[in-house]
Amino acid sequence: MTEVDKKPVKIMETVLRDAHQSLMATRMTTDQMLPIIEKMDKVGYYSVECWGGATFDASLRYLKEDPWDRLRKLKAGFKNTKLQMLFRGQNILGYRPYADDVVEYFVQKSIANGIDIIRIFDCMNDLRNLQTSVKATIKEGGHSQVGLAYTLGDAYTLDYWIEIAKRIEDMGAHSLCIKDMAGLLLPYKAEELVKALKEAISIPIQLHTHYTSGVASMTYLKAVEAGCDIIDTAISPFALGTSQPATEVMVETLKGSSFDTGLDQKILAEIAEYFRPFKEEALDSGLMSNKVLGVDIKTLLYQVPGGMLSNMVSQLKEQNAEDKYYEVLQEIPRVRKDLGEPPLVTPSSQIVGTQAVLNVLMGERYKIATKETKAVLSGEYGVTVKPFDPEIQRKVIGDKEPITCRPADLLEDELPAIEEEMAQWKEQDEDVLTYALFPQVALEFFKYRQAQKTKIDPTVADVVNGSYPV
Repeated sequence: MTEVDKKPVKIMETVLRDAHQSLMATRMTTDQMLPIIEKMDKVGYYSVECWGGATFDASLRYLKEDPWDRLRKLKAGFKNTKLQMLFRGQNILGYRPYADDVVEYFVQKSIANGIDIIRIFDCMNDLRNLQTSVKATIKEGGHSQVGLAYTLGDAYTLDYWIEIAKRIEDMGAHSLCIKDMAGLLLPYKAEELVKALKEAISIPIQLHTHYTSGVASMTYLKAVEAGCDIIDTAISPFALGTSQPATEVMVETLKGSSFDTGLDQKILAEIAEYFRPFKEEALDSGLMSNKVLGVDIKTLLYQVPGGMLSNMVSQLKEQNAEDKYYEVLQEIPRVRKDLGEPPLVTPSSQIVGTQAVLNVLMGERYKIATKETKAVLSGEYGVTVKPFDPEIQRKVIGDKEPITCRPADLLEDELPAIEEEMAQWKEQDEDVLTYALFPQVALEFFKYRQAQKTKIDPTVADVVNGSYPV
């Protein structure tokens, strides 16, 4: 094999973000991460995903940690490896669209604190919702990667993906990610899609998938053979199930081929050895369930991401209606169709899932519509690939005129008011952004942080979990 024939595949490691988010509800602490960083930095990963997604909210809410502080510590440890984050476009890391000034400031501070690559996606694949964050990332000198939320449906043809990929390249994105959040991309479909995209665009293509449906490793292999440049994997203790394929397995699979990653299995084995006790601890404590480690073929049958299924089960349990599980599963595709067939990814997956549960429990479809369903049908989340069902739209929002412009164009700047509102708690510039995204959770955290600086009454302090008050 000549040097010309070699096309080494790059690896993004997800253990510090998506892997533990998918398997143990984003509960890995910064202290658990820091001791292994020096070793991870020697592997030769293309990048390490360590921030964004649900890590921000979970750090504040459950771990009583400042996510910005985590990012700074990780940056100090990773001297040779790029740090990557997941960013929900105009929704940032929250669940509603934010004004452009908040989006721009968040991007600026993320890069200033250590992020190199920002993967930006929108739950509707409405590129208008990405333009502010893409421009801001480029302006701040970061790598702007646009994630296409991969899904199935009549509208999602090869032509659709090619056309949208060309628009992404025209936006100035540095790379494109096929973001298969539900594990729906089958091996030969991946080969077809990657080949078509490689012919249509010149920017690098990265593939992200989940093992939920059991096909992910095969999907990666066919994608790599078709020209995929980068794949997302997780070190073995936190791989498979609802997480990603195992890093070591993909490295070994490609070894000796023209796609050889060049990563050192000895170092990877040491990293796996380090993380194994955290997995065992999570299983013993019930933080990680064996359910998330298996293969769930229902993902392919109902096109529902694993996290959405568990959310739905807990909603039904609360209403003592677990017997309605299959009714709700059948209702989900109907609701999705009513709402313009969006990809099912945060927050659209929660919106569709909750509405499907309500439709079944009420015995009448859309007798009660959530405020989020109303917002989708009012155009507040952006344009969908197919039109809404006009009858459902009328039933839910009445004669209200839906918006057709970029939703954020209707939002006034938010930062000045937020600055004023939380001024008494501000200890660093980034606190303003923390409060902007999660006001209630941020307030609780700021109070906790302040309490740490004063004498804590041991009778009311939860010493074991480090949260205060109990």
